[in-house]
Amino acid sequence: MISSLTDRHQSKEIYSLDGDHRSADRFERVGLRPVPTAPRPPTPALHLVAPEGQLQVHTAPYRGSFSSVLSEAVRAAGLGSRVLISQFLKGGVQQGPSGRVQLCGGLVWLRPDVQACVAEPNLDGCRGAVQAVWAICRQHLMIGDLDQLVLDEIGLAIGFGYIDEAEVVSALEQRPGSMDVIITGPAIPLNVVAMADQVTELRRGF
Repeated sequence: MISSLTDRHQSKEIYSLDGDHRSADRFERVGLRPVPTAPRPPTPALHLVAPEGQLQVHTAPYRGSFSSVLSEAVRAAGLGSRVLISQFLKGGVQQGPSGRVQLCGGLVWLRPDVQACVAEPNLDGCRGAVQAVWAICRQHLMIGDLDQLVLDEIGLAIGFGYIDEAEVVSALEQRPGSMDVIITGPAIPLNVVAMADQVTELRRGF
């Protein structure tokens, strides 16, 4: 009679590839050799994808591109992002660099210190006020301490001659790779549009 395979005092245990324990005596009786345990390949380490910011342009010949960008900026700030919204030609609320407003969480709202909205070039006191806003935005682009920067109507500010186009293009080229820059409003320079990762244009009657 074949001896019992459960006699653990007279048989050695091995570990096969399928994970079962078998006695060495059993393999010897049928003329087989025990299969050695194969080493398992190491599990590849997981790596998080590094954040990569985008340059986005939202443009329209009429008002309408800023509201959707504003809602996304508020949402991003509510989730913990550091956001700055700069409106270059909106005035009348006595802001300026020293009067910037903290809206919610990490969201800061900045306007030039002018009496009313800037609607044409060469208005008294407007050039310095607009450039003061741009100086803050440019500093953030160089330092890279924001997650999202919204530049509203910077194209018109360039067209009116309050900000130098070459300086804006140079600052955008040097922006950190992790920062989202969103440009809104009409009259976006073609050099800026060519740099953009995404261009959204609102149109009517086409």
